[in-house]
Amino acid sequence: MTLADLNRMDRAQFVAALRGVVEHSPWVAEGAFAAHPFGSADALHAAMMRVIAGAGEARQLALIRAHPELAGKAAVRSALTADSAAEQSGAGLDCCSPAEFARLGELNARYDARFGFPFILAVKGYDRAGIIAEFARRVDNDRATEFAECLQQIARIARLRLASLLDAEDA
Repeated sequence: MTLADLNRMDRAQFVAALRGVVEHSPWVAEGAFAAHPFGSADALHAAMMRVIAGAGEARQLALIRAHPELAGKAAVRSALTADSAAEQSGAGLDCCSPAEFARLGELNARYDARFGFPFILAVKGYDRAGIIAEFARRVDNDRATEFAECLQQIARIARLRLASLLDAEDA
């Protein structure tokens, strides 16, 4: 798909085309539509991030909670979105050893108990050991730091997904 294709779409088509860019949150694409047409993928991404930034804490929290745990229950049940499954698989999370899986389970439980939302990491470029190390580093942060970090990670995930969705010359 090209950026020109997106710019020609009506609101419903646009939202449907971008449905996987921000996990289970079509309201982000819906809000960004008002800023079209977009001159670049960066402009589209920036519009989407402005929607998130202006959403308020309650909606941002719902956005964060829409993301699955890394190597968590949804992965075990094969209930991840196609994008999340591909990203987690690309980082090797589908091949965890029993010890790695147990460590991730323990970190997921600690993180959720501490913050009330899942740990989010744009896993591209990480291997299992790197993900576990980053998880262990962040689990002791304060809530405000982690909330902001999760939103930054969502922004990075969205940018990577846009690059994957759009033709190379537009990405």
